[in-house]
Amino acid sequence: MQLKDKVVIVTGGAGAFGRAFVQAIAASGGIAVVADIDLQAAERVAREVDTAFPGHADAAALDITSKDSIQDAIRTVLQRRGRLDAVVNNAYPRNARYGRKVDEVEYRDFCENTSLHLGGYFLVMQQFAIQFRGQGGGSIVNMSSIYGVMAPRFDIYADTPMTMPVEYAAIKSGIVHLTRYFAQYFKHDGVRVNCISPGGVRAGQPEAFLEKYDAYCGVKGMLDAQDVSGTLVFLLSEGSRHINGQNLIVDDGFSL
Repeated sequence: MQLKDKVVIVTGGAGAFGRAFVQAIAASGGIAVVADIDLQAAERVAREVDTAFPGHADAAALDITSKDSIQDAIRTVLQRRGRLDAVVNNAYPRNARYGRKVDEVEYRDFCENTSLHLGGYFLVMQQFAIQFRGQGGGSIVNMSSIYGVMAPRFDIYADTPMTMPVEYAAIKSGIVHLTRYFAQYFKHDGVRVNCISPGGVRAGQPEAFLEKYDAYCGVKGMLDAQDVSGTLVFLLSEGSRHINGQNLIVDDGFSL
């Protein structure tokens, strides 16, 4: 019960990573708030988790690009649960043209996607850090990526319709440094800010791509969302209470 009674908001909680994180938090004794821009999806996930772990999951509407929405979610959780211990910055906003090869990316799309994702993470960090400072402590865990700390391995995308979006590299590297910035700024206020950089996660990619990706890894190869959950629970727990401003890479050796 590493997270006994801790109340943790997970942004993007209805997505693949979010669902795994919410389940892991509830299984560890915490109360997971499935916060998502799609409230109906958040409520479905919360019901599923609450069935398995009664009393350990709530749902909340949250748009990470809206200060009012973030503040409303904080107030709602405090009114409902009486405490708020942590937030997992996990949402993945992007526009309809996201994911093009760098030659085809339009300037306006680069700016919009960077603003939605990196800007949204900044806003969540800012508003939760202010809340945590006022209450005497709290934890923020940001989701970055191995491609926030290393150059893309473009060879694994050869002969596939896939690419590693240039916006993604800019966003995720920015998240790593914002983690350090906020950790430094708020470290005397009892606010911890850490980051997880996972490797790729299986999501129906072509087999040829998976084979080339896995060749860079150790035993597991490309991850499942659940493979990152243990690291998240650790960073949310008292076992990491003196860890601050760090980025933990979980990738089965892909980035070595």
